[in-house]
Amino acid sequence: MTPETIERIRRMTLDRDWDQFHTPANLAKSISIEANELLECFQWSDEDYDIDHVKEELADVLVYCRNMLDKLGLDEDDIVNAKMAKNEAKYPVEKARGKADKYDKL
Repeated sequence: MTPETIERIRRMTLDRDWDQFHTPANLAKSISIEANELLECFQWSDEDYDIDHVKEELADVLVYCRNMLDKLGLDEDDIVNAKMAKNEAKYPVEKARGKADKYDKL
């Protein structure tokens, strides 16, 4: 996410005095709610969906995730790279390539 976009999200929250509502628990709930609204876009078809609606719901998820990163003082690159290192260890290419099995089934 560009610094300008991050600042725009922060400004939206600041200008409206919404930080008071942005507890980690509330943000986690909001992320889950918006993720379910994203899932709803695919409720009746894996192929016939409204891409504009998908983009809106995905944006909502990302905005709430950005707010949670800020609230917890986390850096997205740090936490994503830490998780990727764990996933790469659990799913080595030679065992996982082309498979959807959980790591303990490889």
